[in-house]
Amino acid sequence: MLAVVDYGAGNLRSVLHALSYLGAENMRVVQNGRDLKGADKIILPGVGAFGAGMEELAKRNLVQPLKDAAIAGIPMLGICVGMQFLFDTSDEMGQFDGLGIIPGYVTRFPKMADLKVPHMGWNQVRQCRACELLDGLTPDSYGYFVHSYYCTPTRPEDVVAEVDYGIPFTAIVQHDNVYGVQFHPEKSQTMGLQIYTNFLKVDA
Repeated sequence: MLAVVDYGAGNLRSVLHALSYLGAENMRVVQNGRDLKGADKIILPGVGAFGAGMEELAKRNLVQPLKDAAIAGIPMLGICVGMQFLFDTSDEMGQFDGLGIIPGYVTRFPKMADLKVPHMGWNQVRQCRACELLDGLTPDSYGYFVHSYYCTPTRPEDVVAEVDYGIPFTAIVQHDNVYGVQFHPEKSQTMGLQIYTNFLKVDA
């Protein structure tokens, strides 16, 4: 069963539409930790603020079940803020704990005279190492981004791909069975659909 987590603020409809288009089977929208039982893959979408999102995950008893699923080896994909949730902490509007599945932290882009924050629009994703999510993608693939904060993994080996926006930052991450993409695959056309296709093929 493919579980798509709904915590009340994710970009859920677009994600479900893309997965349905790809023919994803046995898919369930999950709104509490109890419903995660039986999942063999998990997608954690995300839009909005980090702290508010983590509070909603906690209210719905999803925090520990998501951690347990990661420890159990269940493939998990975080999208945008959903990727940020996977990390230890974020300093967005205060200091907040994340799920602590991937070592590292989330922080705001520095002020840049010639670039606006949030980072919004298409940007080239530079591959750093091999990863199942990259299968079938060309090195010049572009993703669609909408974010003001970015992830800094503690372990360089967890970085799969980077993007340059004034500074280089992590666009795709993998830590064992847990993956994250900072861009929105459901808005990234051919590239995004390939990312979803590759995740659906990951062995549980």
